[in-house]
Amino acid sequence: MRRLGWASVGSILLGLALVPGFGQDWFSTGINLGAPKIRLAVSPFQPVTPDPALANLTTEFNQVLWNDLDESGIVELVSKSDYPVKLPRDPEEVSFKAWSDPPAAATMLAFGKAELLNGNFVPTARLDDVHNTANPSVLAKRYVARPDEASARAAAHRFANEIVQALGGGLPGIALSRLAFVSNRTGRSEIWIMDFDGYGQRAITNFGSLSLTPRWSPDDTRIAYTSYASGNPDIYIFSLETFRRIPFPMFRGLNTTPAWAPDGKRMAFCSSMSGDPEIYVSDVNGGNLQRLTFSPGVDISPVWNPKTGNDIAFVSDRSGSPQIYIMSSVGTNLRRLITAGGDASSPSWSPNGLFIAFSWRVTDTGTYDIYVIEIASGRTIQLTHDAGRNEHPYWSPDGRHLVFESNRSGPKQVWTMLADGSNPRQLTTQGENWNPSWSN
Repeated sequence: MRRLGWASVGSILLGLALVPGFGQDWFSTGINLGAPKIRLAVSPFQPVTPDPALANLTTEFNQVLWNDLDESGIVELVSKSDYPVKLPRDPEEVSFKAWSDPPAAATMLAFGKAELLNGNFVPTARLDDVHNTANPSVLAKRYVARPDEASARAAAHRFANEIVQALGGGLPGIALSRLAFVSNRTGRSEIWIMDFDGYGQRAITNFGSLSLTPRWSPDDTRIAYTSYASGNPDIYIFSLETFRRIPFPMFRGLNTTPAWAPDGKRMAFCSSMSGDPEIYVSDVNGGNLQRLTFSPGVDISPVWNPKTGNDIAFVSDRSGSPQIYIMSSVGTNLRRLITAGGDASSPSWSPNGLFIAFSWRVTDTGTYDIYVIEIASGRTIQLTHDAGRNEHPYWSPDGRHLVFESNRSGPKQVWTMLADGSNPRQLTTQGENWNPSWSN
């Protein structure tokens, strides 16, 4: 533990830095955020009967659908104050001119109705191109859900995902994804999960000891993390299907920062079993163990290239301060990624394999902020500015968003933002919350 020094096992290291940013055009284009946003009107769904239960579920559906689309990064929502007086429930009630002309000036219209049928909450959802009066229908879906809040929210998430996929070049939406994170709100640092929008926060560990660095398996059925439950930092795996721990060896020394390979069959992690914290790879059951790094100091926080599975980025202080390096998945072709100095850590590889988000601090007195680097060119952009300490970025599965921790509002909390740094949003408020990661 002494050798970790700058890393601090308790928080599992990771510093940050600052450097001159480049223009954003190359970056926005690279993650599909540069295209003009589509003007989308989201007409509130109408309940077909005055049943109070149906009205409450429809209100919840409408609010979640609006929020999901507002967070998507690909649409510009038309202000409800610009909507026509008559709101449609069925296709024949749509006045295309009223929606396409100012003040609405919409390109697309989402609308529908909600019913209680056979004890189920059933929204009928449509997406129309209001400029294509001959064949306006883009989507027509019916969702059958239980008559409760969680199910109404899930139906709205599904429709939002369908809209994002239809309007966003075929890339699926993230409204049904989840976040794992660490929270001390119960007095101990445990692993928690929540929906991508912060709903349904709940603990999945209850060790009464320090738990850190959660990472989702590629199929989202398991979470690997670091736990001090046995008194030593070891890697644990939790099944979200059986709600039980899956065996993983307790190697000698410190074992931490697990990272799943894209194929879900291998695990990279840091271990001091050889006396020095190094990067190892094994099968997910701990077999076929292979040491990848051989350098004095701390090598920690590995992350795989999710696109190819052929490369691993990690953090090392072999140059004197924590820096990000990349090597092949067998430990060859080592190179330093960030060469402008300072402290660089917390690498997170974008889903398309083109970028790495990371934490960077240029000087000892500098601000901890989040940056993105284009791996091929080395071009770098700063995403957070003048907003406290910002660390541990992690990409969303669509590559359009990042989750991170920040103390800009006081104690450390989990935030999300679009991957160009815009639209920051706080998700947690109770206690301190950090080390977030996004499901796949």
